[in-house]
Amino acid sequence: MSEIQYKLVRCTINGEKRETMVDVRASLTDMLRNDYRLTSVKKGCEVGECGACNVIIDGECFNSCIYLAVWADGKEIRTLESLMGPDGELSDIQQAFIDETAVQCGFCTPGVIMSAVEILESGKEYTRDELRKLLSGHLCRCTGYENILNAVEKTMHKRLEGR
Repeated sequence: MSEIQYKLVRCTINGEKRETMVDVRASLTDMLRNDYRLTSVKKGCEVGECGACNVIIDGECFNSCIYLAVWADGKEIRTLESLMGPDGELSDIQQAFIDETAVQCGFCTPGVIMSAVEILESGKEYTRDELRKLLSGHLCRCTGYENILNAVEKTMHKRLEGR
């Protein structure tokens, strides 16, 4: 019988320095949900196919279900919870999802929004087809994707106009 090994992981989560002991086999999804109660990080497929668990790590979107928690040591991690303003106000992309009816059951929404954040923070202008490809790592059974594309595209244009 083998012993379970644990490792201390120090990272920044949503702007706060954190540290916790994790099972070396645990996914980042498990650490974020179980240790920090960040329930926007959804457990969907657990094999990196659906995108419901997407988080931003050092500025890049990752499927946290296939990213080991121990790899997060020294990293900066952002979840959907990081987008809310100090008084609980929604970010522009969150509001756009509401305005464009890009949310139905809501299960996939946090992961899709985190992918959108990565896209929007690039500061680049993308065509609709490019946005479709950039968001292709997500499975949504409810919305049909067009409203999601509308929300991301409109937010992108508003941000680019505001520069």
